[in-house]
Amino acid sequence: MENLRKIIIGIRNSKLSQAQTDNFIKEASEIEDFTNSKTFEVKMITTAGDIHKEHRLDLLGGKGLFIKEIEDQIIAGQVDLGIHSLKDLPVTDVSKKLEIICWLRRYDASDALISNTNKKLFDLNPGSVIGTSSIRRRAQILNVRNDLKIKLLRGNVDTRIKKLRANEYDAIILSVAGLQRLNLEDQITEVLAHEYFLPAACQGAVGIQASFESVFKNKLRPINHKATQTECLAEREILKIVNANCNSPISVYAKINGDQISISCELFEHNGKKLFSNSIEGEKDQSIKLSQSLGNEILISVGKEKINQLDRLENDFNYAP
Repeated sequence: MENLRKIIIGIRNSKLSQAQTDNFIKEASEIEDFTNSKTFEVKMITTAGDIHKEHRLDLLGGKGLFIKEIEDQIIAGQVDLGIHSLKDLPVTDVSKKLEIICWLRRYDASDALISNTNKKLFDLNPGSVIGTSSIRRRAQILNVRNDLKIKLLRGNVDTRIKKLRANEYDAIILSVAGLQRLNLEDQITEVLAHEYFLPAACQGAVGIQASFESVFKNKLRPINHKATQTECLAEREILKIVNANCNSPISVYAKINGDQISISCELFEHNGKKLFSNSIEGEKDQSIKLSQSLGNEILISVGKEKINQLDRLENDFNYAP
């Protein structure tokens, strides 16, 4: 690089964030501009979601809980780049000063079950305690196994697995991608089928965020994964249309196959009842139009008022049959 000033990367203080950052630095170091500069410096930033480790995320506000403090430091010029799990990035109330300038290759978007008895989801004994902090996963569990108990599970991946092994839970659900990045795939009992557990929008994807005027957008173009960008933007477009967020019991998953893209969406009541389920397929260069079509279908089928009501879980997160 012409300028050997350190490039400051802002991330959450977690092993998963560090693993995602290590992957980014490894890829970026292959770019000629960065090969010999050794200029990346990682800055750990504590977010609101990290501080309130035992609270329900939806009661904390939900939107941007794991990114806002990082975004603030990018805007203030204290860090150059922020690295985020893209499912944490809201589609509304987004800063107009920032953008995702690089999309890393998406890992497996699926959910994984880890159980102490090595039993799969449909084999767990009635009354077994299953842990999650996700409103979506909670609804999906109730849709297929409302004879199980659901108990709030917060903390980083290591903490969650430790709580499971301490028998606070009989099984827990985590993302496959997070376990892959931490080399913990051997912990997985079962990768949950999309038929029952369609993933959250952008699950498994990591994005590099910077200010709009950042010089790094062009510099990082060689490692931008176009398929991941197309799939994730299609998924986010549906969330934008229906005004959903990470508190909403909604699943959206897009997948490119050759020149085609398929986009699937499911929406649930908090009690597990499925309100909407449909897919659309077409040319991948029409992905946004396809998403808009599916999003508008959801609005017509379910109604904006009903979708807005789903933004908040009025009952206790914990559930017992």
